[in-house]
Amino acid sequence: MQSITTKKTNKTSIHIAKQHDSVSENIQNRVNLNSTATPFNQVLTKRIFNTHFLWNKLLQKHVSKNGNVNYKGFLKDQKDFYDYLRALDLMYKHESFNTLSKEEKLAFWINAYNAFTVDLILRNYPITSIKNIKDPWKKRLWKLGDKWFNLDEIEHKILRKMNEPRIHFAINCASISCPKLQNKAFTPESLDTQLTNATKEFLSDTSKNIISKDRIKISKIFQWFSKDFKTNGTLIDFLNTYSTVQISANAKKSFLDYNWNLNE
Repeated sequence: MQSITTKKTNKTSIHIAKQHDSVSENIQNRVNLNSTATPFNQVLTKRIFNTHFLWNKLLQKHVSKNGNVNYKGFLKDQKDFYDYLRALDLMYKHESFNTLSKEEKLAFWINAYNAFTVDLILRNYPITSIKNIKDPWKKRLWKLGDKWFNLDEIEHKILRKMNEPRIHFAINCASISCPKLQNKAFTPESLDTQLTNATKEFLSDTSKNIISKDRIKISKIFQWFSKDFKTNGTLIDFLNTYSTVQISANAKKSFLDYNWNLNE
């Protein structure tokens, strides 16, 4: 079976790769692909497209409410984790993928980005920062269908093209200054609420943004992706939509240093 996860392995990924041969069988068992009562398309759509249940299970188990990630725990649950990566491949290859709604596609790619980021850390664990990895966002390590993806492409060529600036608070770069990795999977039916909550939560975190009426010290995310937050007004307009403090249009602005230490 063609693995979706690796072109290059280290001692951790070699061990993980042993799980891949049984992944397809495990996914079939989980979604009852051989059931005669319910067609494959309906089962796949209900169990994976709409809920990302495998990913949710892992997040609940290994990510705290504060966003701290137990990478050692993920390594212990590597079979379930790689089942989910295989599920992403099944979803992407499914004939209905191109007909999904915007919410379904956003949920898919946000969850994929976050899962692939966790996988990138696991391949190189133990490390103290994602930046210890050479060109971490440019490595094409994940195969969906016939295409190899990297994190940069998912973020800049897919997610940002969907004109939803709140995705910046949903995707996680495995670092302390990033918006936290949510401990629940994103789902199409709850996506708007989840994105709003993630944005409000990030802005209210004083370790990442310090906001007052006349002065703001904010994350460099707002500098790096400034144009994404100005599609329906100014940056201040965007911030005021989600901040508990109403900021003056003339507020002084600066950016906080970014902490790239691992979110462990």
